[in-house]
Amino acid sequence: MNKLALAALLAGAFALPAATPLAAQPLSEQGEARKEMRAGNQLSLRQIERRILPMMQGAEYLGPSYDSQARAYRLKFIRNGRVLFVDVDARTGKILKRSD
Repeated sequence: MNKLALAALLAGAFALPAATPLAAQPLSEQGEARKEMRAGNQLSLRQIERRILPMMQGAEYLGPSYDSQARAYRLKFIRNGRVLFVDVDARTGKILKRSD
């Protein structure tokens, strides 16, 4: 491979988009969550995290996802190599379901 071809290959590798984070969601889901929170219909993600994270001692928080149909957050954790989920009603902050 000549130097010019190698340089072009390397330049192309750096132009690739970054990998999508595990907790990334479509903008419509995030936008819906923000809209509902601003309207006073539900709690913010930060408020929910402040309630739930202290209950998950010994677990590493991996991030949230939001379901606009259910109006619920799913918080994902890992403890001792096992993935755990906590589903939380976005309107009340009440735990709907918890996998342990």
